[in-house]
Amino acid sequence: MAELKTHISTCTICEATCGIIVQTDGAQVTAIRGDADDPFSQGYICPKAAAMADLHHDPDRLKKPLRRTENGWEELEWDEAFDWVAKRLGEIRKSYGRDALAIYNGNPTIHNLDLLTWGQIFVRSLGCRRKFSATSADQLPAMLASLLMYGNQLRLPVPDVDRTGYFLILGANPLVSNGSLMTAPNMRARLRKIQERGGKVVVVDPRRSQTAAIADQHFFIRPGTDALLLAAMVHTMLAEDLVAMGRLGAFSQGLDLVADAVQEFSPAMVSQRVGIAEADILSMTRDFAAAPSAVCYGRMGTATQEFGGLCAWFISLINILSGNLDRVGGMMFPKPAVDIPGLASRISAQGSFNRYRSRVRGLPEFGGELPVSTLAEEIETEGPGQIRALLTSAGNPVLSTPNGARLDTALEGLEFMVSIDPYLNETTRHADIILPPASPLQRDHYDLALNMLSVRNVAKFSPAVFAREGHERNDWEIFVELYIRLAPKQAMRKLGKFAAPLALVSERFLRATLRHLTPRRLLDIGLRAGPYGNKGRPGGLSLKSLRASPHGIDL
Repeated sequence: MAELKTHISTCTICEATCGIIVQTDGAQVTAIRGDADDPFSQGYICPKAAAMADLHHDPDRLKKPLRRTENGWEELEWDEAFDWVAKRLGEIRKSYGRDALAIYNGNPTIHNLDLLTWGQIFVRSLGCRRKFSATSADQLPAMLASLLMYGNQLRLPVPDVDRTGYFLILGANPLVSNGSLMTAPNMRARLRKIQERGGKVVVVDPRRSQTAAIADQHFFIRPGTDALLLAAMVHTMLAEDLVAMGRLGAFSQGLDLVADAVQEFSPAMVSQRVGIAEADILSMTRDFAAAPSAVCYGRMGTATQEFGGLCAWFISLINILSGNLDRVGGMMFPKPAVDIPGLASRISAQGSFNRYRSRVRGLPEFGGELPVSTLAEEIETEGPGQIRALLTSAGNPVLSTPNGARLDTALEGLEFMVSIDPYLNETTRHADIILPPASPLQRDHYDLALNMLSVRNVAKFSPAVFAREGHERNDWEIFVELYIRLAPKQAMRKLGKFAAPLALVSERFLRATLRHLTPRRLLDIGLRAGPYGNKGRPGGLSLKSLRASPHGIDL
């Protein structure tokens, strides 16, 4: 007889991190509903949460490795698949050098504890510079601004929506996204509460989005001109002495250069170009500066355009000049339980820009990655450094990146491709080997990345709802096996005749050791080392204490 169970978990499909209750009858999900006891989402979910059951039970979801052959796809055993991948990647690296290998990480990486731990360890172990991800398709301008202005590409300030008095939104639709670089479940209620306490929600967007429809004011803007509008707002703040930096003034440098840069961009000059009346630009700026607290927030519409980096810089400037950076009701820096930005600073990994450039067009790297828009040309263009092997993880770049049709054609020219993905899709159909991970309901979950962007400091660990079946592997287990097969051989290539036996010993030692270094263990280390952790002292946050609060903790 099947066993009825109730599991406390988290939706992993978008940035909102909503708490969910999953009801199961044996191996079947019978219902998913919002968790009213979750201190962050408080019972809210959107239709995406129910899709987790559809994903888990989807008959098209792959469960065993596939190899592409002349006669179609055939299933492999896991060890055979791992050995084949390691052999081919090793051969290509030996023949052409490490930069003949490339890696693409898709958007779901950010929602996956396995990929944010062992996935990143494996990527770093390869030592290649041809790394690409979904990040460069949507959010690098904000990260670049944080690197150059605050010293850490991961130290991203987020709107204090629960206490702000004036919320200016450019090129974003948080009512649908529940944030974006702003983790905030139930944005409709949060926006309504701003208005109920006498505040204003103002949207600048070329279209009447769902968020614009409920805003107090909506200004239509000509697409791609956001930087001009923001420059005019900074111009007005400086010209009308609306600057109130407060304690932030002690940290400012180059304000005179800012004034020179925006001198000619007055509201009168930009009005016709942006499609917003001069009087409206002036009133918007004055209202923002006069509000008891205010926050300027821009997202996809300001990032995916020619002047995305400039938009991100201006948005930070407006928050700084008005005294609303690092201030209640303004743009604030989260304090996550696992302090990834802090850990990055400790090992001098705050970020990088332009350390090297792409081979064909000479575009700069950022954070160790190249723009994904260069991936196709780096595969197509012959010569030293040409990409000959590609590993994709949790992504479908043929559909989600610029000029996917060109990439679709380019992938056919690779000597070898491996995809870690649960589906045969537009991208993975080009792979020689597909390694399918188990479903999200079969892995532990903790929001390592999204807690860095949360409008409240929260922590929650969700154990797997279902154990994986014997013929399945979780993402971290896939990457550990690839690491074991590739890392020792790479490190020992220069040892000549001693390399093979030493690599074999090393592989056995690594397998015995690393199977204990699970994502759970890595998470526990991060929690203990974090700002709420015990750091070796009694009390404080650890995985054990977090598991004692299965609905999560509001910090």
